[in-house]
Amino acid sequence: MKHLFRTILLAATATTCLDGPSLAQSTGEALTGKECSACHLAFQAYFLPKRSWSAIMGDLSNHYGEDASLDAATAKAIEAYLLAGAADRDGRNPRWLQEIPADVVPMRITELPWFIHEHRKKAARYIKANPAIGTISNCVACHKDAARGYYDDD
Repeated sequence: MKHLFRTILLAATATTCLDGPSLAQSTGEALTGKECSACHLAFQAYFLPKRSWSAIMGDLSNHYGEDASLDAATAKAIEAYLLAGAADRDGRNPRWLQEIPADVVPMRITELPWFIHEHRKKAARYIKANPAIGTISNCVACHKDAARGYYDDD
């Protein structure tokens, strides 16, 4: 599982590079960056399946305890972008999703089995020693290029 995360990133990057972004994807990416990054890292779409992104976007008025409501057009563009890049886009079933039953809707990247496996010991110690980090979802505290989709820490 050590290189599973790298496999996730390479698969997502290769798809984006080969297919090239459409105008709608570029607009959705820009809006996602603008709106989501106003409060937290705009997580890359390939971390969650479509069912998760639909659930998250479907309840923005209660977005993890905050009201992140958006106008309908912006929400629709962001959701379309997230669904187009989701881990299970185009019927894909990557290894890291196979551990999650199809009827389960994961709502946090930090609760996915691969994330827990990769972060449970080292990250917990690092966060405890550095309280300014706050939470395990503060990816940029350890992965300086997280906003660009690069999380390798080797």
